[in-house]
Amino acid sequence: MKTDRKEQLEKFIDVLGLSSFHNLLILDQALTHSSYANENKARHGYYNERLEFLGDAILDLVVGEYLFLQYPHMPEGELSKARASVVSETPLASVCAKFHMGDYILLGKGELASGGRTRASILADAFEAVVGAIYIDSSYEEARKFILHQLKEYLALVATGEYGKDYKTLFQEFVQRDGEQKIEYVLCREEGPDHNKTFYMEVIVNGKVLGEGAGKSKKDAEQHAAHEALIRLHAL
Repeated sequence: MKTDRKEQLEKFIDVLGLSSFHNLLILDQALTHSSYANENKARHGYYNERLEFLGDAILDLVVGEYLFLQYPHMPEGELSKARASVVSETPLASVCAKFHMGDYILLGKGELASGGRTRASILADAFEAVVGAIYIDSSYEEARKFILHQLKEYLALVATGEYGKDYKTLFQEFVQRDGEQKIEYVLCREEGPDHNKTFYMEVIVNGKVLGEGAGKSKKDAEQHAAHEALIRLHAL
């Protein structure tokens, strides 16, 4: 492993607040997209899809266990709905955006050119892969602590009963709790070719920008913008 990549991974460990990684190659794999591996087969023969598979299973177990113990009277259908909401793409990608995970992911040239560093699906998949890497490198307990810490804001939504709602609805309800407000979602820029664009939307209330979000559709970008605004307003 090159020195600059080793230093980058060590910085990432610090950003996440993890104690250490015994095997940096596992973390490197978790942060390697298949597009990069395909372009660099001679010197980089691994990527994160297997770790993503493992991390997805661990994520379901940890969040399911937490909800089961935390809400002993919640019916099975509501438990499933709550878990699906917490581990969905939007929360995972939003968590990754907070510590700029995209800056640490190895991507192929095509993915880089089309805005892959901020693409929700790539970020969410990488989050799951990192969970799998923590489990392999350390233990289930360390993976569990990481998941519960990173997703605490979304787990808290379950207690309020708001987990089934999308972020635009939550945001609208929050800002209009004291009366009607003018809410606008404005496209501020686009990146990438026509067949694979990334859209950036701002949410504006009474002329003031409160959040910005990115997504592969304007609808997804609006959801991310509303989520960022809720966090800024300490509503989550």
